[in-house]
Amino acid sequence: MVDYLQGAFRVSIRRGCALLGLQKSTYYYRARRPSQAALRLRIREIAETRVRYGYRRIHVLLRREGWAVNAKRVYRLYFEEGLQIRNKRPKRKVAAKLREDRRPASGPNDVWAMDFLSDQLFNGSKIRVLTIADAFTKLSPAIDVRSRYTAADVVATLERVTREHGIPRSIRVDQGPEFISKDFDLWAWMNGVILDFSRPGKPTDNAFAEAFNGKVRAECIDQNWFLSVEDARLKCEAYRHEYNHERPHSSIGNKTPIEFMKAISITCPLMA
Repeated sequence: MVDYLQGAFRVSIRRGCALLGLQKSTYYYRARRPSQAALRLRIREIAETRVRYGYRRIHVLLRREGWAVNAKRVYRLYFEEGLQIRNKRPKRKVAAKLREDRRPASGPNDVWAMDFLSDQLFNGSKIRVLTIADAFTKLSPAIDVRSRYTAADVVATLERVTREHGIPRSIRVDQGPEFISKDFDLWAWMNGVILDFSRPGKPTDNAFAEAFNGKVRAECIDQNWFLSVEDARLKCEAYRHEYNHERPHSSIGNKTPIEFMKAISITCPLMA
């Protein structure tokens, strides 16, 4: 406004400030805040490569990279850049009640959750994805892709991942034909694994698997175009590595599953 008075009426800065009741020091003040351009660019880069990450998870990644920035500033810049996630699915308006005979997982390999996802290749061919996750550490031992899945394939996948990660005490599964088969039941009996089946029509009985599948679909399957089963397998395996080694999880203190397992290794004999 002072500049307008100077241009229109040719008054001095002192006179213009006096007319507006403004201190000259206020007129001459220039903000000393450092430029946020680099931070804005980094936030946008993360949001573009991890499109399902909100500002809280982006803030965790920035802190890991050494940015001395709080969550409020990240939220402000995230909002100003128009990066808000807008396509969240609405929550179901039903009362979800957990099974009363369930106890929470108490350590690594105590409870695994297992389920299937379905998708298709670019040409419309169907694929099935078997997802496995540890309910305590949040680690995913496998995200396995095949054109079709039988009970024998489920057993083969479990044989492979248990050699590396150990055998779980129990596995939560639904009533799918692959999970109620004789092959799967025999494998569980021979390895001393308890099969914890969901009640028919009660997906909340295996809520962790449902939540994990939602992440896999939103952050991997919906973000990729699969050219073949092998291509889908490679991309899902890349996401599994990111999920286990890079993706922070708020439920375990914004650590990755690998970081969390290292942090508890002293007190968890199963990590030995």
